[in-house]
Amino acid sequence: MGSWIVLAVVVALVIWAIAIYNGLVALRNRFKNAFAQIDVQLKRRYDLIPNLVETAKGYIKHERETLEAVIKARNAALNAAQAAGARPGDPAAMQALSQAEGALSGVLGRLFALAEAYPDLKANQNMLALQEELTSTENKVSFARQAYNDAVMAYNTKRESVPDNLFAGAFGFDAAELLQATESAEERKAPKVSF
Repeated sequence: MGSWIVLAVVVALVIWAIAIYNGLVALRNRFKNAFAQIDVQLKRRYDLIPNLVETAKGYIKHERETLEAVIKARNAALNAAQAAGARPGDPAAMQALSQAEGALSGVLGRLFALAEAYPDLKANQNMLALQEELTSTENKVSFARQAYNDAVMAYNTKRESVPDNLFAGAFGFDAAELLQATESAEERKAPKVSF
């Protein structure tokens, strides 16, 4: 009779450990899926940028440096996104992606500001459509980033909570990194508008 009780306790502990492990796996997979949604939107963004540059090229021939900076930043962000996609949640990959995306946003902002100085470019239907498409994609990236960060927060909370933290370390469930904006204080300031 005593051995049955011991066996029942052991079986209960094994089932409990399996439940904790499966819960951690489910949350890890959820944040990886959330990152995949970001990746889809970033790919869309990266695909739009060369079209935007090509449209602008004909109008702003004297601004080659800005156009080249946009393409360079786009390529750097694309590489960072691919590296992050291979290791979602990895702190170094997430920080590199955040920095690359911040740089890309900065040069795109310069391109749009520059486009304001060229009335023909500003009125070009292709340019307007691409800007609208890019704005829509930026919104989708923001929502996907929020979903990713929520999934990472749930995963990190579970892996740091007792008794899950005992199993998380033993089975290699490392902390996942949030995807944060890396703009400087200057970039975060609201633009000054005067009429």
